[in-house]
Amino acid sequence: MIKTLIFLIAFFVAGYSMAQELLGTPKIVNYTNEVYKGGIQNWDVKQDRGGILYFGNNEGLLTFDGRYWNLHRLPNFTAVRSLGIDSRNRIYVGGQDEFGYFFPDAQGILRYHSLLYLLPEDLRKLADIWDISIVKDEVFFRSNNAVLHYKNDVVKYYKTATTWLHLGEANGKIFAQVREKGLLQFDQGIWTPYCADTVLKQASVTSIMPFGRHSILISTLKRGLFIISKGKLTSFKTKFDPVLFNDRIFFASQISSGQYAIGTTSGGIYIMNRVGQVVQKYNYREGLQNNNVRGILLDKHKNVWLALDDGISYIAINSAIKNIFPDRTKQITSYAFRKHNQSIYIGTSNGLYCSAITGNSADISYSVSNFQEVKNTKGQVWGLNEFNNQLLMAHEEGTFLINNNVAVPMYSLPGTWMFESLENIIPITDVIAGTYTGLQKLAYSNGRFSNMGKVEGIKETLRFIVADNNNPDLIWASHPYHGVYKILLKPDHKSILTVKMFTDVDGLPFKLYNYVYRIKNRVVVATAKGVYEFDSNKNRFVRVSLFGKLLDDTPIQYLKEDNDGNVWFVSNKKVGVIDFSKPSGKNNFSIFYMPELDGKVVGGFESIYALDDKNIFIGANKGAYHINYSKYIRNITRPNIVLGAVKLQGKSDSLVFGGYFVKNNAIAERQDVSHIPSFNNELNSIHFEFSSTLFEQDKNLTFSYQLVGFDDHWSVWSDKSEKDYTNLPAGCYTFNVKARSHINNESKVLSYVFEVKHAWYDTWWMKIIYIFLTALAIKVLIKWQKAKHQKAQHRMSYLHQLELDRNEKEIIRLQNEKLEAEVNYKNKELSTMTMHLLQRGKVLAKIKEVISAVVKNHDIKDSSTSFRHLIRLIKDVERKDQELDHLSVHFSHVNTDFFNKLKSRYPELSQNDLKFCAYLSMNLSTKEMAQLMNVTIKAVEVGRYRLRKKLQLKPETNLYEFLNEISKTKMI
Repeated sequence: MIKTLIFLIAFFVAGYSMAQELLGTPKIVNYTNEVYKGGIQNWDVKQDRGGILYFGNNEGLLTFDGRYWNLHRLPNFTAVRSLGIDSRNRIYVGGQDEFGYFFPDAQGILRYHSLLYLLPEDLRKLADIWDISIVKDEVFFRSNNAVLHYKNDVVKYYKTATTWLHLGEANGKIFAQVREKGLLQFDQGIWTPYCADTVLKQASVTSIMPFGRHSILISTLKRGLFIISKGKLTSFKTKFDPVLFNDRIFFASQISSGQYAIGTTSGGIYIMNRVGQVVQKYNYREGLQNNNVRGILLDKHKNVWLALDDGISYIAINSAIKNIFPDRTKQITSYAFRKHNQSIYIGTSNGLYCSAITGNSADISYSVSNFQEVKNTKGQVWGLNEFNNQLLMAHEEGTFLINNNVAVPMYSLPGTWMFESLENIIPITDVIAGTYTGLQKLAYSNGRFSNMGKVEGIKETLRFIVADNNNPDLIWASHPYHGVYKILLKPDHKSILTVKMFTDVDGLPFKLYNYVYRIKNRVVVATAKGVYEFDSNKNRFVRVSLFGKLLDDTPIQYLKEDNDGNVWFVSNKKVGVIDFSKPSGKNNFSIFYMPELDGKVVGGFESIYALDDKNIFIGANKGAYHINYSKYIRNITRPNIVLGAVKLQGKSDSLVFGGYFVKNNAIAERQDVSHIPSFNNELNSIHFEFSSTLFEQDKNLTFSYQLVGFDDHWSVWSDKSEKDYTNLPAGCYTFNVKARSHINNESKVLSYVFEVKHAWYDTWWMKIIYIFLTALAIKVLIKWQKAKHQKAQHRMSYLHQLELDRNEKEIIRLQNEKLEAEVNYKNKELSTMTMHLLQRGKVLAKIKEVISAVVKNHDIKDSSTSFRHLIRLIKDVERKDQELDHLSVHFSHVNTDFFNKLKSRYPELSQNDLKFCAYLSMNLSTKEMAQLMNVTIKAVEVGRYRLRKKLQLKPETNLYEFLNEISKTKMI
């Protein structure tokens, strides 16, 4: 009973001690199945030589390159229980009734190669493959009923009468546990007994690890740790055995020569040293998403990856930057730090916290965290200073002296910002406090500080004060919104003698945002345009030459010099350090920024406490940060760059490169440019994915890329890890990409060469066709132009001929008009002559009358007047006959065409008929025609009748109109 009670007490004491967290917590990143798009459970984790991680997942093989997760399923879609990677970078996997390896094809895409076919059909029921161990590229697979040995494409099958419980490797040898037989060793193809201790016949071994040159360390599920040396089993006692018995060891791994990581089923992960002491512990309380650890990997940067029962976790145990949470139940801001009497004090927005420093590590972050709130410190703690081995606290309610974790007030008001000693001697007698309403004096005597009251002469709130080393009565102070004050105290330091304020008119770049500090034993002012100091000869501020010109345009809000002479600074919430131990170029210093802290410091209330190079404390919005600076510098490594995938974008994305360069069926670091991939022109939109396996710096990595042949310059640095190019013209291209973790800390350039083929219409044979078609087109064009020219010539000739014809017709028309005018004129003459003839007819009628009268009177003597008159009349008649002949000739000349028409139609017409027709066409009356023809009217009517008959006219046809119509018709 007593033994049981003692055991229970020891158990709970050990459990309590193990529940203590470390003071500094490294960055923990949790990945859920919603992030990696796979199954919840993960069983194993491995990393290849390129830095890519592989996880055995319930849904297959998970890969992670720092930015992109990919899931590769097994043929039977079973879970991957175990993993192993050989020297050729083959990723061996074990599933349910399936085992084999993944290896990239010529396009760098992982393909699965099953080895199940190497077993006889009756031996292929293997159940789950739980363990994989590799020695000299000989691969061993373990299921409960068999161990498989794969070598030179041959698989040997080893079975046992009971059960194979575990398989592992240590010191280059393969070991296996068999139920009821203990631990066996594989030696030259034979399983020989190695340790047959009763414990090993009953307990379940979960891991086998090297512990010495001739000894191994094994973990068991329920009975803790054991050491086997020369075949003898001994228990390995640790201070946390009760925890291991209670939480059970599912997996363990050696992570360094002197440290082992132990993963439990319900307590998270413990990291212990060779003597069994817990160095670090991480579980759900520290930030893990699950306490059931199934696989552990220490990656190439010495940080830990955990395969969990629910998700995946990353612990940056090798990180030089860690979080400190003084109160894990509250979100508090840290403003001040101080190590005092082997305790670390942190002033926060919710009071002062204290934790004793334990352990022997020079890095305080490995101390056990046992923070307790110091009494009477509720509220804002702005500053902590140690003078004469006494700790003073600047608080919003005044100044307090910390004694035995109790804050003793020295004055309650005004609120105090900070303290500054006026002397460089020990003990310090006078301390000036910067308060909300000016300055306050504290005096040290008889082993204690006492309040000496307000320093009269200034009422400005002074959060930044620095004593001048050259003058103990001179204080420099600043107000961010007013300027810099030069305050000269009276010798008793109880009042101010003079105050002078300096602004932009006195050399400072601006009136605002000026902060005074002491750097390299001189008073400097951090400004929005670099760092300045006061030149007493010029009575104005000038730039500090100590930092060269590198910080001239950098806004600085905080400066702090550490014990090694390095200067820490804050610029717009970015933390950097000017390291004078590392010259760079022409400068005797180097500047390092810490992007891990970007935006996390307290703006306007920056605070850096540099205890030593392994312990730098920085105030933050959430808790605080601890930096092991010497380790941080050692950990600055050149990032690598991984080209994860190349996809052709079309109706559906096509993966053409899977992230692995392969040459001669082996993994290569660079692309084999003797086999450049070429893509069809219609697939000329390309997507690139790239990343880096510097997981610790994931949030701070930036990338730059260039497509040679398309881009003229490198892109600007960006955290974007993918790039798309669309509608690339035909040609050969080289995609270059590089990564950067810090300024001037760039990776090598990684290149991927490819070719976009010419479109079918842009190939050489199409160009020949184009030349032929062009020549043919030119020939056709020439022929067409010639035909067009000829056609134009013909048209011009035709138009010319038309013009000639038109002119000729115009001439003919004019001639016809002239002829018609002449005809009209002659017709008028005929009309006139006809009238004359008619007049003569009248004269003849009168003659007849005269003659008739003479005859009647018988007066016919020649001498008579009547006779003579008769003779004249007769002469007139003679002239009439001549005129009639002239009229006949003239009418025939004018109306030749008319007569010809009549003759051609009616050849039987006589000359007299033609004349009769001519008179009719002149529209002469019957009487006038009778007179002209010297016939009777009766004869004229008879002639008309006969003419109508010869012309075969109907009675209703008008003879004049008929003849007139004939005169208008053209000759045929």
